[in-house]
Amino acid sequence: MAKKKNTGGEMSFLDHLEELRWLLVRSTIAILIGACVAFAFSGFIFDEIIFAPKDGNFITYRIFCELATKYDLDKSFCIKELPFEIQSRSMDGQFSTDIWTSITAGFILAFPFILWEFWKFISPALYAKERKGAAMFIFTTSILFFIGVLFGHYLITPLSLNFLGNYKISDMVKNDIDLDSYLSLVKTTAISCGLVFEMPIIMYFLSKMGLISASFLRTYRRYAYVIILIIAAIVTPPDVVSQMIVTIPLVILYEGSIFIAARMDKKRAKLAKEEANV
Repeated sequence: MAKKKNTGGEMSFLDHLEELRWLLVRSTIAILIGACVAFAFSGFIFDEIIFAPKDGNFITYRIFCELATKYDLDKSFCIKELPFEIQSRSMDGQFSTDIWTSITAGFILAFPFILWEFWKFISPALYAKERKGAAMFIFTTSILFFIGVLFGHYLITPLSLNFLGNYKISDMVKNDIDLDSYLSLVKTTAISCGLVFEMPIIMYFLSKMGLISASFLRTYRRYAYVIILIIAAIVTPPDVVSQMIVTIPLVILYEGSIFIAARMDKKRAKLAKEEANV
């Protein structure tokens, strides 16, 4: 359907809905293409990526074990294998898991394209100078997302698996983990961390709209740090080194958000001053 413009040269509400519909259609196609690529390499994805944190030889466990040995800390990561088995309890369990995991991987692969589609949708509402920053926006946002996914998979996931896999309420209970439960933890952790690492970008837009300020973030900094430390304490063993490895990236993200908000505050103040002098 061709776009229809109103007499003022602007898109009508229905035109915006039509554009949004095609945005969703193109994004869905991109995800499905990525899913097909992931499905073709599903063996590698499952054996070398998804199930890798269950192996005691996983790189995260080796690094933590070396640090624990060197600094005489908790050696709970010096393991050969996590004490639980993964099982599928439905006839189509492995097939449906393969399909949905491929779709999740397709979303991760298509993320830069989805950002590009989103940018095209909002760009008419931006100034010409802001539209020139499309490439930087997509690059920065994609890099932050991928770093977050890697952070979640190579740090949060093995920490969580090690804690939950070794947690016991009684020696009489044996851990036979359902495939869906394991996959849910791995996928949710990776995607959630990817989105959490978008905090500076989210703060940029919130600051630009005047919904949040640097002073607000500084005021509640101590509470944010407490929440970060609580999260780190939950997912890591009881030693300082492990907790700091999780805490430091999250603190950097928060401080980066304050820096971005402060810059946006200065720009708004400068613009308001210029308008007042007109």
